[in-house]
Amino acid sequence: MNDFVHLHAHTDFSLLDGASSIEKMVGRAKDLGQKALAITDHGNMFGVLLFYKECKKQGINPIIGCEFYVAPGSRTERGESENRTKYYHLILLAKNEQGYRNLMVLSSRSYTEGMYYKPRIDEELLRLYSGGLICLSACISGQLPVLLLDGKFAEAEEFVRRYREIFGDENYFIELQDHGIPEQKKVAPLLIQIARRFGVPMVVTNDAHYAEKKII
Repeated sequence: MNDFVHLHAHTDFSLLDGASSIEKMVGRAKDLGQKALAITDHGNMFGVLLFYKECKKQGINPIIGCEFYVAPGSRTERGESENRTKYYHLILLAKNEQGYRNLMVLSSRSYTEGMYYKPRIDEELLRLYSGGLICLSACISGQLPVLLLDGKFAEAEEFVRRYREIFGDENYFIELQDHGIPEQKKVAPLLIQIARRFGVPMVVTNDAHYAEKKII
């Protein structure tokens, strides 16, 4: 267990979504013997400073990130994609100080320029501020899984090519999850297939929203 690192985790700063305090989540990681932990709250970095301090306090290596909302087109357009999607999900993690600074810029501009139901960025901003960042393809609400589930395989392949170009081959990962959701089980073999075809590394994440599993 101590070799596993949560790269997709939501605290209670993911409003109406995450249910774990930062202190409890970091403490749980420490109890499990994990050496590092990421914070990827939905559309914000409000908890980052508290998370960093708590990780340092408990001897955990903090990984700073965010689950961004990405507009289907331009962030300045107020509309939906052809499948009525207003935004897709995307995980970005800082690998160094440049990446952290770019996360802050992306987060700020998502609110000041891209707000439409959610604070959104777009590919234009990703190309400008991709330095120092690691990109994960996100959950089934990510654009890659959505394209695959819609049977748009050529568009999915082009999407992978673009994002590898934006972030670099070593910084783009296809994300695999299994929470018993039918769509996840359907898209998993397609994600594995496209990852193998293009030689894209994969990561398995848990999309954590709770520090502990409890039945009430």
